[in-house]
Amino acid sequence: MLIREATPEDWPAIWPFFHAIVAAGETFTFPLDLDFEQGRGWWLLTAPNRTVVAVDEATGAVLGTAKMNRNHQGNGSHIASASYMVDPAHSGRGIGRALAEYTIAWAREAGYRAMQFNAVVASNEHAVKLYESLGFTVIGTLPEGFHHPTEGYVGLHVMHRPL
Repeated sequence: MLIREATPEDWPAIWPFFHAIVAAGETFTFPLDLDFEQGRGWWLLTAPNRTVVAVDEATGAVLGTAKMNRNHQGNGSHIASASYMVDPAHSGRGIGRALAEYTIAWAREAGYRAMQFNAVVASNEHAVKLYESLGFTVIGTLPEGFHHPTEGYVGLHVMHRPL
């Protein structure tokens, strides 16, 4: 697997799993009805922020993607954030972990002091467990901050990791 900068040409390969994940409404606070162009605008970031893809080195297939950005502007711009999506057809292969490790290294090299995730859905146990294994802690939970389509109202974690 190779992690590289995403290009606009990657969007058609990202879109099918991006759309499926967002429309399912289980893990992201994005509008459920984003279309192709709106989704591109939400996911493909411009400098100084970044979007990357994890690709199969043999086939070139996009396996997953991550976006990295400042969490806040101004006097809060020293904290980074990131979001991740892995094509469900390729889950369980360490792609999410590799993308998360990549974004942590990017944030450290870019001079950020910490990373913060603002909205980790509490019922997304695999993501919470992964982030905790990478040194993130839950520093707060917004009770019933997320309306899950099958589990009802669940907590929305804020997770933090110093760099």
